[in-house]
Amino acid sequence: MFQLSLVDHIRLSFGSVATSYRAHARAAERLSGRARRSRAVLVILLGVSTGASLMALSGPRSFQIAAAALSVSSLVGLAIVHAFDFEARAFAHRACAAQLWLLCEKYRALLADVHDGHCDLAATTARRDHLMREVQNVYEHALPADREAYQIAREALGAGAGAPSDQDIDRLLPASLRQTAGVSPS
Repeated sequence: MFQLSLVDHIRLSFGSVATSYRAHARAAERLSGRARRSRAVLVILLGVSTGASLMALSGPRSFQIAAAALSVSSLVGLAIVHAFDFEARAFAHRACAAQLWLLCEKYRALLADVHDGHCDLAATTARRDHLMREVQNVYEHALPADREAYQIAREALGAGAGAPSDQDIDRLLPASLRQTAGVSPS
């Protein structure tokens, strides 16, 4: 029969939150990079467009056509950047990752308190339930993970999908809280 102890449940919840933290942090990093690159491209495109417009004032018809084409390209680029809204999405993932990091630390603290015998069963259960509600609140307000964020999470879990294994969880915990032997932190 399936047996899941309270500590096993806390460890699995911790592993899930830690994996989500990693996915949201990497998504924020990726989107921030895209925002920087798109801003740089827009500045260059607008600079070239402005130069072409100035040259078109006294230049031949081909400069006027080039200036118009570059202006339209700048407008399309700006519309695309605003449609994807990289900066706002990066901020939302960053905020979610920060909340998840705090929850990871709370789970580690709970596991340490249980390990050191500072919590009885009722207190441990109450803290676990409170943490589960906090996690639910974060997920309710979090930006949904996109395909790339799911890929990051899957890579964080290793080849298999689903719940993190004991070895995956042990890599995220200090040596004193690990359950499996010979696991080195990554």
